[in-house]
Amino acid sequence: MTIFSKIVAGEISAHVVAETVEYLAFLDVQPLTAGHVLVIPKIETDYIFDMEEDLYVGLWMFAKIVAKGLKVAFPCKKVGVSVIGLEVPHAHIHLIPMNNVSDMNFSKEKLKPTDEELAEAAEKIRQALLEV
Repeated sequence: MTIFSKIVAGEISAHVVAETVEYLAFLDVQPLTAGHVLVIPKIETDYIFDMEEDLYVGLWMFAKIVAKGLKVAFPCKKVGVSVIGLEVPHAHIHLIPMNNVSDMNFSKEKLKPTDEELAEAAEKIRQALLEV
């Protein structure tokens, strides 16, 4: 069971910004930029391209909705998208508010937000999602 499956099961807490029956979006605890969100299917699948087609398409549609709220909550030029899949064997999409291409550099030092800062960021995104 991956750390993401443990989040889905409620065994590990996360700063959730959006949820449906099939998908979950929550803040990355080691973000590249403030507001960095991870979007996952609740069904554990290691490789994103191994997902069932309907679930795969739905994941991207869910990510699109979350990205719109993210851009409102954390104004930026664009919300960057990345799928790497090496660090956690559970398909996930990174949504990263970006103003420069360097904001998407995964080799740079990650931010270390406090739990309170993460809670505030999650609330901003949840509120923005009500507006989009």
